[in-house]
Amino acid sequence: MVAGFFALRDQSWAIFGAIGIGLAIAAITAGLSYFSWRRFTYTVDATDIRVESGILSRAARSVPFERIQDVSLEQALIPRLLGLVQVRFETGAGGKDELALNYLAEAEGERLREVVKARKDGVSESSFEGGADTPLEAPAETLFVMDEKRLFTFGVFEFSLAVFAVLAGLFQYVETFASIELWNADFWSDSLAGPGSWVSGLGLVGQIIGAIAGLITFVILGSVTGLVRTFLRDWGFRLERTEKGFRRRRGLLTKTDVVMPVHRVQALKMTTGFIRRRFGWHGLKVVSLAQDSGAASHDVAPFAKVDELRPIAKAAGFALDPSAGSQWHRGSKKYRFDSAIIEFAVFVLIASGVATGLTISGAASPAFALIALAAGCLFAVRQMFLWRFDFNALGARYFFVKQGWLAPKLDVASRVKLQSVEIAQGPISSRRGYATLKLGLAGGTLEVEGLPVARAHELRSAILSSIAKTDFSELAG
Repeated sequence: MVAGFFALRDQSWAIFGAIGIGLAIAAITAGLSYFSWRRFTYTVDATDIRVESGILSRAARSVPFERIQDVSLEQALIPRLLGLVQVRFETGAGGKDELALNYLAEAEGERLREVVKARKDGVSESSFEGGADTPLEAPAETLFVMDEKRLFTFGVFEFSLAVFAVLAGLFQYVETFASIELWNADFWSDSLAGPGSWVSGLGLVGQIIGAIAGLITFVILGSVTGLVRTFLRDWGFRLERTEKGFRRRRGLLTKTDVVMPVHRVQALKMTTGFIRRRFGWHGLKVVSLAQDSGAASHDVAPFAKVDELRPIAKAAGFALDPSAGSQWHRGSKKYRFDSAIIEFAVFVLIASGVATGLTISGAASPAFALIALAAGCLFAVRQMFLWRFDFNALGARYFFVKQGWLAPKLDVASRVKLQSVEIAQGPISSRRGYATLKLGLAGGTLEVEGLPVARAHELRSAILSSIAKTDFSELAG
């Protein structure tokens, strides 16, 4: 309607035309939505769930229960107020291959999820005849919760620049409706020439104070944005261990209820941050066959102490430390040295280009190119320093990869559940005697760069032996 009004603003009947356009579009949209709803049906059969849709051209899709990895419930704000829910069936294929049923009643969504999970587990179809309830589960065990105090602490560490990105996007369209150019330096110079001229009169001290005030404002806005995002995303965070697996509920405006079968957990990822690490805070994700809103990793404890993560890892059948007798191995020092040389060479090329450009244009002294050289030196030293924090260990059941200095991360993969093992070498690594080990996971990949060739072959042989002697058809689930 607003667009129609601006298009017809020269006409005396512009407001009525805009209202008419809005009503016409609303009527068409409502009609299409109604007929789309009338022609959309889903049927839960003994072996699959079938969905038929389409107004003019019909489409029918059938998803066998055995392909469904996960069933999750999601409620946006308005559907939540109306008691409606979206049921998502994760097949592990991702993208358009996933199946979702929108705007079901909450009770029907819960019932449908339990029916599908029970059918996957082989529960008799007669258990659900006549709308009978599914068998009662044992009480859930609470593994991890975040109260308001924990959320606030988490939000303090979640500094975000999203508000600045939004403002920058809005500024691009301001000149469409007003005769100003916010990205024009002359606009700000002219605007501050009168009322803002007193700032220049404060001298160097005043300008420094102004810069500090701007920086403080920048930090405050970023911190507030992080707090808001954290509360909206993780409000009421609760992780439970049920008979079906891990059940995670969270969200203030959009509430999600996800059940992650334990036997489908492929690996663990423990992460931290530069500052939060000093206070002992870490996050834990599980890599699963199913997907969580487009990502292969599920947050199970986004902000916790290590002692709080160990019971979760144990419930998933994993450990956060190698077993006794396992040794940590470092990556190849040659790999780090070569990486340092390559990064420094890139900055040398940048410095050369900057020096040449400045000399030709005469805009400034070529000494500015020294900044690029200094950055290259820092990056090169960083590569050599990271070698001290590059570890891997092979346990009886798990493979551990620990990397990073300021924000270290730990990956733990099950030797049995890995899908493939690949050794990759480029022209430099093949001559220098190191390689990249690529481990295939159904929910993602795990790469270990810069391994000595002998260590890479040792790991491949050990992991392949674990995969080969396991009959996956006999695993639970």
